[in-house]
Amino acid sequence: MIGEKLQKLEKLINSELAINIKNSSIKNNELLVEIKEEKLIEAVQFLKSNDNCRFRQLVDIAGVDYPDEEERFQLVYLFLSHEHNIRIKLLIKLKPNQNINSLTKIFPSANWMEREVFDMYGVKFKNHPDLRRILTDYGFKGHPLRKDFPLTGFNEVRYSEKDKKVIYEPVKLEQNYRNFDFESPWEGTNYIKNIKKIEKDGKKN
Repeated sequence: MIGEKLQKLEKLINSELAINIKNSSIKNNELLVEIKEEKLIEAVQFLKSNDNCRFRQLVDIAGVDYPDEEERFQLVYLFLSHEHNIRIKLLIKLKPNQNINSLTKIFPSANWMEREVFDMYGVKFKNHPDLRRILTDYGFKGHPLRKDFPLTGFNEVRYSEKDKKVIYEPVKLEQNYRNFDFESPWEGTNYIKNIKKIEKDGKKN
């Protein structure tokens, strides 16, 4: 039943938005439509207002980073139609430093979602009412979900007893590498085994 709905929806979207669509496919009972970046607003308005679509809830905006590709970033918009009980995903590919239109005027809930994508990936949204970081601190450098962002980050935050304030400083990995004993806890770790062996040998003597 869902498969038939998605097939009809795919035909409808391809006929109505033909010049705006790069590709479409149905996999795992999900419809994925790749559209042109400049046609995002037009496509979303159609999906929301058309009686055969009625995608009136923006579920999420997800980002993906492919640093080796020319169109490095991918944005995936997830929409839900309560009336038809179906979901759709819109895919848009972007080059580094390429901006994209904000959906806040169509879906106000996009405000925080777009801020999160901006914070994590550095993708900028045109006409966003308040585009600033939302998960990291104000003075944070870089975008943590980019593949070239170091796992340890660039700076760390700590309270300085000397300066009596919170300070930023370059990351320093002060903890030495540690060896872990991954043996079963039921058998006991090595140091426990050694203690028992010493106690056993002591009793024999």
